[in-house]
Amino acid sequence: MSELLLHKGGEYCTLDDLRSVPLPQETRTYRPVSHYDLAKNLAEVSGGLLRGYEMQGAQYGMARDGAQMFGVHTYKNGISGSMGLSVGFRNSYDKSMSVGIAIGASVFVCDNLALTGDIAIMRKHTQNVWNDLEELIITTIYRSQHNFTKIVEDAEVMKGKYLGNDDAFRLLGLLYGNDVISPRQIPVIKKEWLNPSHDDFSSRSVWSFYNACTEALKTAPPNKIMERHIALHNILEV
Repeated sequence: MSELLLHKGGEYCTLDDLRSVPLPQETRTYRPVSHYDLAKNLAEVSGGLLRGYEMQGAQYGMARDGAQMFGVHTYKNGISGSMGLSVGFRNSYDKSMSVGIAIGASVFVCDNLALTGDIAIMRKHTQNVWNDLEELIITTIYRSQHNFTKIVEDAEVMKGKYLGNDDAFRLLGLLYGNDVISPRQIPVIKKEWLNPSHDDFSSRSVWSFYNACTEALKTAPPNKIMERHIALHNILEV
């Protein structure tokens, strides 16, 4: 699998690495959520609720010496041979971002992530944090199959829509103007559009451009990954 976080300060890690990061001190008003426990509980609940799905892979990344974490669990079923249902999630120990979970899809050939819908966010880390987290996970997973089906359908529409270079470059400007991509990601998208790393995206379609963008978004910081993927999908959605 590709490394999930390639931006400066971010690095790919294992589930055991998540467990090794020390938890911040608990206070009267703040109870931290363990990176490891979040990933483990999410996998267990998803495994029980996603009937007919099998976990295909898991990726984890950390930044700021483990203070920030982002992960993706990908599941495969018979709906799409080229895409799997993905559960993206994030957490922090420095209060830079709350626990968040988003549902989407992963393109198997390149590990590119597609997210749609809203991010389910746990607003407060109080003494009842684990009850709140369990409710958040169950609610999000229950609606996951609908989101996944929508992304698969959107992908098919995008594959059938031709996109020339001029229109692709206009979209590039639109994405930059709306803060979906950074200046450093523009050359990556241009390269992937003109000379795709994967033959699957050699056709001149909205889907090929979409994947050029998601390739670049692998370098987004963990606290922006989910928002920027969702914003990309909303702009390119046909």
